[in-house]
Amino acid sequence: MATRIRGALGLRPASPAEGGRPPLPRELLLVTGLFLVYKFGRLLANGHESRAFRNADLVWDAERALRLPGEGAVQQLLLHGEPLIRTANTYYAVVHFPATIAFLAWLYWRHPAPYVWSRRVLALVTGAALALHILIPLAPPRLLAASGLVDTARVYGPSVYGAVPETDSMANQFAAMPSLHFGWALMVAIGLIAATRSPLRWWWLLHPAITLLVIVGTANHYWLDAVAAAVLLGFALLVVPSPGRPAAAPGAPADAPPPLPRREPAARTGTGTGTAGTGAVEAAVVPAGARR
Repeated sequence: MATRIRGALGLRPASPAEGGRPPLPRELLLVTGLFLVYKFGRLLANGHESRAFRNADLVWDAERALRLPGEGAVQQLLLHGEPLIRTANTYYAVVHFPATIAFLAWLYWRHPAPYVWSRRVLALVTGAALALHILIPLAPPRLLAASGLVDTARVYGPSVYGAVPETDSMANQFAAMPSLHFGWALMVAIGLIAATRSPLRWWWLLHPAITLLVIVGTANHYWLDAVAAAVLLGFALLVVPSPGRPAAAPGAPADAPPPLPRREPAARTGTGTGTAGTGAVEAAVVPAGARR
């Protein structure tokens, strides 16, 4: 099934030529182009404020129905000290893009095959997220009056958003679901764990864990925004072949067993109408009591 999905999406496993490092100018253009498409594509969701707030009410009610922990409990932890909440705001504003770019750059120079795989996964996740941002505009909890949460970036700083969301021409503040902050951070951790062999590599999971606490505690995202991002990432990891994983032949099931070895017939030698070794064959096939 995964093979059919990859074929439908035009995704294919890396060829032997891609085992080496891809050309740097091409990669820079590609990554920059993908970023610009995403950045300006998000702005297409602007102008749907009423839908964004209706969807926010639905998400908030769904979280309460599912008995998820309140976002306010995390925010109260961060509000225990102003340096702590400022650090959380800075993490949200500063770490997201530089960490992802540094991750891709390091993989490019040190592990080209995992780099190609990670870039494809991130591109697929980002494209799917962009489609959801346009189709399902969603106001973040900091803008939802029913949440009772504080817009910590506006109160304590630093803030990356304009004061009036409806007129913010630099970012789309109504694109909360899914959270690419969390989706990218989780992929960074997965990519580094897959590319390295150090026993300490599992500590990279702290990055998505801290990111999750930051995006919820600063009231920029709901819990379900992170869940949606994790689901998209899981789908992308399913359809994009990982480095070193052979792809199944076209049309064959991914878990098909290997073909059995072909058994060649025994060679025959002899002259005239006789065949060498006939007595031996008869002795092996005909029971001893049946021979005369």
